[in-house]
Amino acid sequence: MTAIADLRSEDVTVREACEALGIPRANYYRWRQPKAASEASIRPSPPRTLAPEERQKVLELLHDAAFVDRSPTEVYATLLEQGQYLCSSRTMYRILADARVARVIFRAFRVRYHRAHVGRLLHSLGWSVQKPERRALERNEERIEHWKRETWPHIKKKPRGWAPTSSSSTSRGSS
Repeated sequence: MTAIADLRSEDVTVREACEALGIPRANYYRWRQPKAASEASIRPSPPRTLAPEERQKVLELLHDAAFVDRSPTEVYATLLEQGQYLCSSRTMYRILADARVARVIFRAFRVRYHRAHVGRLLHSLGWSVQKPERRALERNEERIEHWKRETWPHIKKKPRGWAPTSSSSTSRGSS
């Protein structure tokens, strides 16, 4: 934009300046106009988003003595049995992860992030708060592949070939 302004001060038309810089004229005019307040504002949150008070309530519930040693999925099921619904089990996992990551960031860097912001921060870095896939520490990938190649084909049921059938007791197909 400043390059075009410099060229314009030398009596160069907008068209010539945009062609010289290799940009469409429409972009120049779009850049010149100030953004409306609605365009510049942040995208509104979805209507079902939990309010900060609701997130805090869920976090306190997950840290409650009755649920402290249980997974969010178990807490979710227990609450449903009691006729209470706060949020999905996935949201409970997300809230817990955001709070834990916020504590880790503070311990490592002495920087405080609000736990609701941590999820956005992780997302912007290409990370997610998904649970890792559970696998045994003793897992031996080479032996697993060997078993799949050598043993499994012998165990696996093989489809039977096509054979003619008949409901007649005197026909050849029913022997």
